Amino acid sequence: MKLNARELREVDEVEVKKRLDNLKRRPIYFILENIYDTYNIGGLFRLADALAIEKLYLCGECEVPPNHKIKKASIGTYKVVPWEYCKSASDAITDLKSKIKNQKTKIIAVEQDIKAVEYTKADYSLPLALIFGNETYGVLPETLKLADEIVEIPMWGINKSLNVIVSAAIVSYWAVSL
Repeated sequence: MKLNARELREVDEVEVKKRLDNLKRRPIYFILENIYDTYNIGGLFRLADALAIEKLYLCGECEVPPNHKIKKASIGTYKVVPWEYCKSASDAITDLKSKIKNQKTKIIAVEQDIKAVEYTKADYSLPLALIFGNETYGVLPETLKLADEIVEIPMWGINKSLNVIVSAAIVSYWAVSL
């Protein structure tokens, strides 16, 4: 089932969930920590749908669907991507690990840090959780401590970072291509 933007915006949430039962999802999870911009959240829902990830966690200080800006930016993909709100990224990691008991979930934070390795050098074993942080200050230090690995995207200009959606797309598409 492939729906265009108009169809996604108009699709009935209950009906589409029935039709998604057969969709094979990747054992990848997005943990979004304190994402401020609702348009970024909507765009991350679109990315999560494009990759058919298992679940998206919205954590901390952020809006959640059905916020009208998230609805607009996601073009309705918030209806098709399983998601949950957690008070903190730590709570999301705890929830995730409790649900995947038979396998070790690899936790990777995408952040510039002294301990970070270039994103192309990381081990993206599945199941995998990718943590993306706030547009201004990134992933919180206490959350970085919970990660198995920290990865970063090289920046060669004067700007310190990329938009969170762009960073998420680069790293997640790299992870699924391996």
